[in-house]
Amino acid sequence: MNSSILRTMARLLASLLLLASLYLLWRGHNAPGGGFSGGIMAAAAFVLMAVAFEPMAGWRATRVSPLVLIPLGLGIALASGFAGVLAGDGFMAGQWVTVAVGDGVKLGTPLLFDIGVYLVVIGVALAVIIPLMGEEE
Repeated sequence: MNSSILRTMARLLASLLLLASLYLLWRGHNAPGGGFSGGIMAAAAFVLMAVAFEPMAGWRATRVSPLVLIPLGLGIALASGFAGVLAGDGFMAGQWVTVAVGDGVKLGTPLLFDIGVYLVVIGVALAVIIPLMGEEE
């Protein structure tokens, strides 16, 4: 598609979609949202870039091949499960640490699991959708 309006708006909207996806990812372990919904929103941003420019533009915008994001995300999600085992609890038992930022921010393995899901969802969505648009890397 050769529209300067679409290309200009795609850059702006993709940035906003990515920012909103990170918000959903961050809030997801305490409120509605999480890795899946954040990942779908991020994938939508990359697909928007693919529609506005060319199919491979969405693939390249990730900076890392979506085919690398899938095993990376799976590894992160699996590692979050073993953190409980290493601490003497069961597999997928939540482990928490407080980081001294302001009044203290509690970070835990549920967020790590959500990050893994986030990466897997982006990778799978782009690995399926971009080739369907007509170009493969």
